[in-house]
Amino acid sequence: MSIQTIRNVFSVDTGYRLSDDQMVNHFPNHYELTRKDLMIKNIKRYRKELEKESSPLAEKDENGKYIYLDFVPVTFMLPADYNLFVEEFRKNPSSTWIMKPCGKAQGKGIFLINKLSQIKKWSRDSRTSTFVAASSGKEAYVISLYIDNPLLIGGKKFDLRLYVLVTTYRPLKCYMYKLGFCRFCTVKYTPSTSELDNMFVHLTNVAIQKHGDDYNHVHGGKWTVSNLRLYLESTRGKEVTNRLFDQIHWIVVQSLKAVAPVMNNDKHCFECYGYDIIIDDKLKPWLIEVNASPSLTSSTANDRILKYNLINDTLNIVTPNGDIPDCRWNRSPPREAMGNYQVLYDEEQAQNENAERDLRSRSGPSLGSKGIKGSAAVRPTAATWK
Repeated sequence: MSIQTIRNVFSVDTGYRLSDDQMVNHFPNHYELTRKDLMIKNIKRYRKELEKESSPLAEKDENGKYIYLDFVPVTFMLPADYNLFVEEFRKNPSSTWIMKPCGKAQGKGIFLINKLSQIKKWSRDSRTSTFVAASSGKEAYVISLYIDNPLLIGGKKFDLRLYVLVTTYRPLKCYMYKLGFCRFCTVKYTPSTSELDNMFVHLTNVAIQKHGDDYNHVHGGKWTVSNLRLYLESTRGKEVTNRLFDQIHWIVVQSLKAVAPVMNNDKHCFECYGYDIIIDDKLKPWLIEVNASPSLTSSTANDRILKYNLINDTLNIVTPNGDIPDCRWNRSPPREAMGNYQVLYDEEQAQNENAERDLRSRSGPSLGSKGIKGSAAVRPTAATWK
């Protein structure tokens, strides 16, 4: 279903109710994660709540930066946070910032700035028609510190598109699709301010890059995640590569945990998100945005195969054995039915294992399920990754 259809289905005014054999592919308020401004707001709130709880996850370094939760670029909402943005900008006036409309996709309306006068000029030119708060019903903007030191391959900037399936938010259960891909720019990257307007240098969206003179229609400027992993293992080493992907999985789980308390966890819903991740030259991953309706159209033959399998594997998880949908089903398919998905996080299983571990620590070492003594018996599996 389209986002607009979902909005109508769950509208208070329509009074429409889904039956047990009806499943839909969005949560009613999915925008808490997929609107750029709301994603940032929820992640900031999540950090503050963990701080109040004195959680070790919210630990900061001597400069006041989060050690574990620093995975989104510094971001402000405009115009509400304009003064805060100006204060931050003046700390480092040589920085570059990227402006994005909150509710658009495919790179539409995005541009880069490196002077305050550029924002003022843009605001005047647009007659503030789009430069308004989200509450007014018109479009708002976010402005984020631009990652100007991206990891380059062949001199070109790229990002990762990863697919994450969420079947329930409370308790959280999510799956990572193994067959994500990298999207490359067609023009070699340069941080030069003279190229700030060249979107073929800075934006990886296929909707933009396919109009470039150097776009390749055979491979579509895409690499598989497995190719990226192979490249990084050969150039940076296996241990460093494993750490990078572990950090990416951490980002995904923490972003989902950030919105879980506010998400309308309707039992008829599931969602396949498109996560966009950028890796900088220090191999630190950054969450750029999460897409509610990642493109399922194919630009190449490999693309078509990948997305066909993605749809097929998604349906095999959310419907029991390919039978008539049943929202009462616990959506725990056997491993052989998961295709290219792997369980990324299962909150229910994690809680059970934590409870079991606590009990074991109070009662002393005992035999595990396979007769193995000690810590080896309780080594976390992928299902309880955290």
